[in-house]
Amino acid sequence: MDNILVPQASLILGIIPALILLYISLKGYENLYKEKNIFLTFIVGIILGVLSIVIEIVSMGVGIYFIILFPVLEQLTKTVVLNLRRFQAKKETVIYGLTLGLGFGTISTPFFLITAGAITDYLSLVFIFIGSLGIIFIQSATGIIIGYGVYTHKLAVYILYAILLSVPVTGFIFVTTWFKTEYLQVGIVIYGGLLYWYITTRVLPRILPDHRRKTRREKQIKLQ
Repeated sequence: MDNILVPQASLILGIIPALILLYISLKGYENLYKEKNIFLTFIVGIILGVLSIVIEIVSMGVGIYFIILFPVLEQLTKTVVLNLRRFQAKKETVIYGLTLGLGFGTISTPFFLITAGAITDYLSLVFIFIGSLGIIFIQSATGIIIGYGVYTHKLAVYILYAILLSVPVTGFIFVTTWFKTEYLQVGIVIYGGLLYWYITTRVLPRILPDHRRKTRREKQIKLQ
């Protein structure tokens, strides 16, 4: 049976949930960012993701070192963009960290498909999509963390947080890839989803003016 989905066509499976997540996440943050920069950082994130995936695929032979090496590579790559002079000490950099991470995360679907080889059943494809969604969560959350570090002049501390929070994900990927246990993709989406929820409800709102933060908190309390 032929491969159900080729990696080139699978990029759309990463972009669609990333754009949906972007739309949801930006609610309540209107007028705090430039739409042009939202678009640019998302596209740059995709480009950086492609470069990262090439390096990772070529270097996967490093074995267990994969778990530490690639969180460092990915987070430092995002830091290079977010720490540009034009973004330093600005609240909106935290939002651009979100969009950069979302773009970066869209490459996870092709990455999983390439490393998994030929996919001939739909159940495997579903698990790959689940794992990819988890990566989108984690990349966007760590993007927010790095952006917050740039904004607060505590970049070194927050880069370290981003790297450490990425290690469990690369651990899941390592086990999934090397031992062909695709069911662990569920672990990626659970971990990534919880981290994304925490970062977007506890860190991202810090850039809001006090009155908007209070209004947002009251809405969340009513929903609970």
